[in-house]
Amino acid sequence: MLIISFNRESDSSQLAAVTNNDAIYPLPFDSFVDVIRKADEVGKGCLAIVEEAIQDTLPLEVTMEELDLELPVNAYEVWASGVTYLKSKDARNYEAYESKEIVADSYYDKVYEAERPEIFLKSTERRTIGPNQPVYLRTDSKWQIPEPELGLVINKHGKIVGYTIGNDMSSRDIEGENPLYLPQAKIWKNSCSIGPAIRLAETVDNPYDFEITCRIFRNGEKLFEDTASTSQLKRKYEELVSFLIRDNEIFDGTVLLTGTCIVPDNDFTLHSGDEIEMEVPGIGVLRNPVKKQATKAKPILGL
Repeated sequence: MLIISFNRESDSSQLAAVTNNDAIYPLPFDSFVDVIRKADEVGKGCLAIVEEAIQDTLPLEVTMEELDLELPVNAYEVWASGVTYLKSKDARNYEAYESKEIVADSYYDKVYEAERPEIFLKSTERRTIGPNQPVYLRTDSKWQIPEPELGLVINKHGKIVGYTIGNDMSSRDIEGENPLYLPQAKIWKNSCSIGPAIRLAETVDNPYDFEITCRIFRNGEKLFEDTASTSQLKRKYEELVSFLIRDNEIFDGTVLLTGTCIVPDNDFTLHSGDEIEMEVPGIGVLRNPVKKQATKAKPILGL
């Protein structure tokens, strides 16, 4: 069972459920956060709430391809995990050292093996975009890539209620210059996209068996494609969530990205006009065009 949100002709959002036979049923909730809250209130799972809501409802006479999809969940906060895959650890080491050699016992080596994972704030509700909206290039970076990641949708108690796809855009040169620059390497306007759907957790047999594919196109030509599996993840999802909620307040619908296992070649950087596709069978394809931001005048200090 998938949860989607789409734009109606009245320019309002409609939440819907997509069944295994691709039938699309409108849901009587304003957002997926309302489904999460209802499930918590009555002590049921999200799947049961959705199945009850569509029991006496007719499906829409449309296909997913015909819909103008939006963010499937308006997450108040999006968090992310770093260095959770060996591929990511090696990439971070490459960025950080001028010699471009993999250095033993770097801080990335240490966090990969440490008890405590790397977790950071990636985005907020107003900064997060959905399918087909443009991700922006940071104007002060010359080395930028998409990072395809499986996203955990959790409730305020830290329970995983769904899975989605996340694009954790990253400025490799800024992060490589100094790890303390991580917020600037990760957070800027339209640097995080989520979608196209949420797969309800109760309908997933093995969440460590998701296959993730990333494709990048330029002028209609495919420049990059790679596939990996969440089975390569160093840590368990519950472990990552447990550190996120430790002495912390989170909110229904929070998304936690679990790290990237796909990194383009070291000489690759995104260009304005590129197209990014991230596909996870059973969830869908998250597509975003790449766009250069309009530069703004720098403020004059003292005025």
